[in-house]
Amino acid sequence: MEAEGIRNLAIKIARKWEISSLLFIPVKARFKLKRRPVGSMNDLETNHCGITTVRADNHCDFSGSSSDLCVCIVTWNMNGQVSYEDIEKLVGSNHEFDLLVVGLQEVPRTNISRLLQAALIETHILLGKAIMQSLQLYVFGPKMNSQLFVNELKVDKYGVGGFGGLIRRKKGAVAINIIYKGIRMLFICCHLSGENGLTTRPKAQSKPIQKPKASWGPLGKWIVTPKSNREEAQKTMNYLYVVNYCNCVAHAGNVEERNWQCRKISGSLFSKNKNPYGRPVQVTVWLGDLNYRVHGIDTHPARNLIHKNLHRLLTRYDQLLQEADRGKIFKGYCEGTLAFKPTYKYNIGSSNYDTSYKVRVPSWTDRILFKIEESSKMSEKLHSYQSIEGICSSDHKPVKAHLCLQAIRQ
Repeated sequence: MEAEGIRNLAIKIARKWEISSLLFIPVKARFKLKRRPVGSMNDLETNHCGITTVRADNHCDFSGSSSDLCVCIVTWNMNGQVSYEDIEKLVGSNHEFDLLVVGLQEVPRTNISRLLQAALIETHILLGKAIMQSLQLYVFGPKMNSQLFVNELKVDKYGVGGFGGLIRRKKGAVAINIIYKGIRMLFICCHLSGENGLTTRPKAQSKPIQKPKASWGPLGKWIVTPKSNREEAQKTMNYLYVVNYCNCVAHAGNVEERNWQCRKISGSLFSKNKNPYGRPVQVTVWLGDLNYRVHGIDTHPARNLIHKNLHRLLTRYDQLLQEADRGKIFKGYCEGTLAFKPTYKYNIGSSNYDTSYKVRVPSWTDRILFKIEESSKMSEKLHSYQSIEGICSSDHKPVKAHLCLQAIRQ
């Protein structure tokens, strides 16, 4: 069957499912209509309207006196899996920092707090935690005199929609507001919505199509089967054609929902007992699985760029940066350069990207953003921003940042 015939068939199927036929406008034409102009790579690596990209210098003189406070921040979507070896890799062997902030999503039914404390037993103690089912946040401080530096510690949480908590996929945010060494900080660990529930399977079909062997073709995945089964292969190919486009639009259409969740979480945390005359937060850090995707490029060319170590070129398709450019979210925030490979979605147990029938476009769903409220009184230095590729038990790679703060003496 010709490509045009498959496209027309897909449109008919889409109408039956009440899915917009915009899905099946030729890819180049659709992107030409939807994509916004972007600048050069140099522009992308420096400034966005909402997010300023900061280069990490990969050096922290922790033993010196150049900083008042060094904070190590880690986020990881665990996908319901954990081992003590992974926890050790997560916190690392170099514990040269004052505070360790660990944000976790899709946490299994295991005492993660105990595992973290065991991995840090020689250097750090638990100062506070905020837990909402599978969404968890921990703050650790040095064993020596750490409690003396904590003037205040409060926790809060806010859930957003759905029944994800029943399957250890709770969406929303947990937060810890802490004053440490006189610096008031707010850490927000979030897990925003992924797919928006758009049905990608025909309503009349009672069970999924068995996955056949496949190879790449001009429309995505083409099915290779014996001649005797060509009719079934054609049905499967048409189905996958529709599914791939549906998945693409599902995540694109869900951007506004994620934007709303960001704003709702920001306005709701610690709002019940908010003191209008209290001291404002000096440093705010968002970490977690924000679920913004790489959108506007097909998975195969995206993977080719990653394979050639040209993944920085994909930042122009990053929804989080695009929405920040539009002024919708994270105005005034900073983030390290996305020099590491996209952190989602991997085959579990490996460092190979998704080979399921959805063949998702690799994306930087896991992020760490920070904001200094009064830059005239506080300076910051980002010393590292990287993924931890050695952990393979989840379909996400953890992300770690090292941020040092220095009060500006007047």
